[in-house]
Amino acid sequence: MAAHTWTSARAAKRIAARLKEVETVEIKDYVRETDLSSLPRTKAYRVNGVHIYVDIKNLDDMLGTTEVEGVLCHKRTLRFLNLHYRAVHRILSAVGAIEVDFHNQRLHAVVAKPYGDEMGRIHRAVATAQLIIDVLAQTGEEGDEIIPAAKVRVGIDSGVALAVCNGRRGHAEPLFLGAPANLAAKRAGGGTAEGIYLTNTARAVIGLADDVVEDRTPLSVEEVAESQDDAGLQINADQIVKAWRADLEANPIGKFGFSGHTPPFSNLDFELLSPSASRRQDAISLYADIDGFTDFVAAGVCDDDAARNVVRVLHVLRSEMDAVLDKDFGGRKVRFVGDCVHGVLGEGTAQTTDLEESVSTAVLCAAAIRSSFDQSIEALEDDDILSDGHGLGLAIGFELGPIALTRLGVKGSMIRCAVGRNVLASEAEQRRCAGDQTAIGQNAYDEATSAVQTMFGSSRKRSGLVYDIAVDELAGHLDETAKASKALAKSIAAGATVGLVQTTAAPAADYAFANRRTEPSKPAGFA
Repeated sequence: MAAHTWTSARAAKRIAARLKEVETVEIKDYVRETDLSSLPRTKAYRVNGVHIYVDIKNLDDMLGTTEVEGVLCHKRTLRFLNLHYRAVHRILSAVGAIEVDFHNQRLHAVVAKPYGDEMGRIHRAVATAQLIIDVLAQTGEEGDEIIPAAKVRVGIDSGVALAVCNGRRGHAEPLFLGAPANLAAKRAGGGTAEGIYLTNTARAVIGLADDVVEDRTPLSVEEVAESQDDAGLQINADQIVKAWRADLEANPIGKFGFSGHTPPFSNLDFELLSPSASRRQDAISLYADIDGFTDFVAAGVCDDDAARNVVRVLHVLRSEMDAVLDKDFGGRKVRFVGDCVHGVLGEGTAQTTDLEESVSTAVLCAAAIRSSFDQSIEALEDDDILSDGHGLGLAIGFELGPIALTRLGVKGSMIRCAVGRNVLASEAEQRRCAGDQTAIGQNAYDEATSAVQTMFGSSRKRSGLVYDIAVDELAGHLDETAKASKALAKSIAAGATVGLVQTTAAPAADYAFANRRTEPSKPAGFA
């Protein structure tokens, strides 16, 4: 059971262990056919490649197909994502691109070939992006449930990035750190208009004039055609769609079935989830993003010693954020998204979420993540891994609402997925924060205790919210969750064993409610 409290001593012990894991780090240059699928955490590759970021712009439309965010809109959204993921996965395999991440509506891929030819890689990336656009325009479905085609915006940049291990415990994949990944993502997320958007860096390499506003002008039909001619891809949209439809017929997407999960979410095993065995209930979605990390990586990517420190910093910071979420507050990491962690947490039972307590726990968890972040920074500075002026901060946002958790794709290539309006909203809350701020979503604010509302004020945003401040302020205003957390911290300080202290945050195992299905028995009239 999670402690549902945070202590500096426990964090210090974890941080020291993580530092020891990355005492020795190896930096190598990427060469032909290097396998990046199972990198150890102590090795990183310097990769000169072209980064493609694909953003599906109508995901929020899918989540908004019903007035109430019920089972139906979640089923439609998950099927929408599953259809499109399976198509894009097939494209990337066909063109030899590296699939980095598919986080809900966003895809990140890298083109490393042709080796030694940056212009050729950019043309190939543009041709691949257009192939994705053309295929996804045909991968909707008609019938009883209309699943629309995806509306796609693509960002592309070229340059050197570090490939490192992302995740652990059977959920490892490559992660690329550096400016080209970040800038490609910014171009993809820079507006709602569809098309392919290149940074001026990438435009210059293939002989295109600078765009005064990089997010304003997509490549023209003629410019895309020139890249397609240069790339000479040996596959087209019709071939991909034909193979995709044959695969769907042979391996159909199962019907989505939902059950509730008895908190804590730290007990949720994502590897057991599938469309027919998905989870769905009210919960908190939380994003914690390391602010300033892209510039930090860019300053060190070409120097071996500095690159080793980049790997160490990332490993320590993300591991400790994950530990606070999981070990201290019973949450569950959905995935790492670059230098950001996305997690879910909640209180109550499989049948009924305690909304007020869930929000209070989320506030304490967010504050504890910031305290651990600050403590990690101090440890990294003490070990001369970080120097003065590193510019790193942490932006945190969270929101409450119905959330569906599952895995999508086909056997052997399943990806974690968490969808809900609160997932989009929690990321938006994080994005409106500077590197010392925490923001609470409107739904969470409305369900919170008066103590939480007072803490965040009308702006729903707070600077410098660390654990000691949060727990003292909330407990002082009679927030029951904070009072219990504070009392538990005192017990731990007095020598009590955390595992023997029963908190109110979750029922004892003998009395936990079993998972149960949550679809309405009479679908008519339900969202």
